[in-house]
Amino acid sequence: MSTVTIQSKLGQRPITIFTKMSQLAAQHQAVNLGQGFPDYPMDSALIELVTKAMKDGHNQYAHTFGFQGLREALAAKVELVYGLKINVQDEITITPGGTYAISNALTAILRPGDEVILFEPSFDSYIPNIEVMGAKAVCIPLQFPSYSIPWNLVRAKVTAKTRLIMLNTPHNPTATVLQKSDLEELRKLVEGTNILILSDEVYEHLIFDGEQHESLLRYPDLLERSFVAFSLGKVFHCTGWKIGYTIAPAYLTKEFRNHHQFNVFSVNSVLQVAMAKYLEDPQVYLSLPSFFEKKRDLFLDLMKDVPLKPLPSKGSYFQNFTFDHLTDESDVDFSLRLVEKAKVATIPISAFYRDGTDHKVLRFCFAKKEETLEKAAELLKGYF
Repeated sequence: MSTVTIQSKLGQRPITIFTKMSQLAAQHQAVNLGQGFPDYPMDSALIELVTKAMKDGHNQYAHTFGFQGLREALAAKVELVYGLKINVQDEITITPGGTYAISNALTAILRPGDEVILFEPSFDSYIPNIEVMGAKAVCIPLQFPSYSIPWNLVRAKVTAKTRLIMLNTPHNPTATVLQKSDLEELRKLVEGTNILILSDEVYEHLIFDGEQHESLLRYPDLLERSFVAFSLGKVFHCTGWKIGYTIAPAYLTKEFRNHHQFNVFSVNSVLQVAMAKYLEDPQVYLSLPSFFEKKRDLFLDLMKDVPLKPLPSKGSYFQNFTFDHLTDESDVDFSLRLVEKAKVATIPISAFYRDGTDHKVLRFCFAKKEETLEKAAELLKGYF
C-alpha cells in the first residue's frame, strides 16, 4: 500500500514535556506536580449551573462572538477590576480556551516573513503557532534568576519586520509578574510604530503578596494595539472546559473574528450560559488570589526540609526550585530521576527554551489538594 507524501509545516516534533511527564507519572505511580491542572473538584455551584443551562434548553450553537450574557458579565468584571469599559459587541470574543485565543490572534495578523519578539522560557505553543504562519520567532531570554525582561536587548532586536511582541503575565513557567516599569518600557518601545502586542494573561487572578496584575487593560494606549487573552478554565479549576476570551480594540477584533468564524465558529453554549450566571458574584474571582496564595505558602512550608531552593512565586499556580547545589545533572535528567526514584513528577524549565537552556530549575504545580502536596513533600523528604 502506497502512502501520500506530505511536507509537515512544523516538522517532526516530539510529544510535549507535559504529556511525557504525565505518562511517566502514571507509569511510576508518582504524584503528578508536573502538568498544570487541579486535582480537586471545581465549585459545585458552577456544575449545577451547567445542568440548569442544559435543562433550560441552551443546547444549540451560541453566537459566534460568544453568548451575549457572558460577554456582558466579563465586561462588568473588567470594569470592576481594571476600571475599563469595553464594548461587548465589538471588543470581546469568547474562545475555546486561552491557547486557541493566542493561536487565532497569530493566525489573524501574521504573514510570511514577519518577526515576533517573545521571551523565553515561554509556553510551548507560542513558537509553533508563529512558525506555522511562516513568521519568525525572535526569542529573547529573560534574565536569570529574576526572569526580568532585558529591555535594552529588546530594543536591539526590533527591526522593520517586527510585527508583534508577545507578553505573558503572570508568567508560565517562571511564576513572575510584570511591573509598571515594564509596561512603561513597552510603551516607549512601540510608540510611533506599527508593532502589535499579544498579552497572555490566563492567570490574571492568580497573583500574590499584594502585587497588582499589570494587565494591558490598565493601559489604554497599549490596548489600542493589543490582543489580550484570558482563560476561565484556568482560574475556575475546570481546565477541561477549554473556555476563554480575547479582548481587543474593534479593528483587531474584527480580523480576529474573521478567522474565528471559519475555525471553531462557536464555543460550548451551556458552559457560557453557566459561566455568565456564575460571574454575577464578584467574589468568585476576587477570592482567587488568597485561595492560591494559601496553597503556595502551604507547599513552601511542606518543602522547607527538602534540599531544593525555592525561587520567588508571584503569580500563576507554579513554584520553581533550583537544584544546582545538589547535582551536575541536567534538569531533564534530574526530573526523570525524581519521577522514577522519588515518585514525584515535575517539569524541567529547559523544556520552555527553544535551545534547551538549562539553569537547573524544576517547575512544580501547587494547584492540588492538601493531601497531594503533603504526599509529594513526604516522598521528596524521604528520597533526599
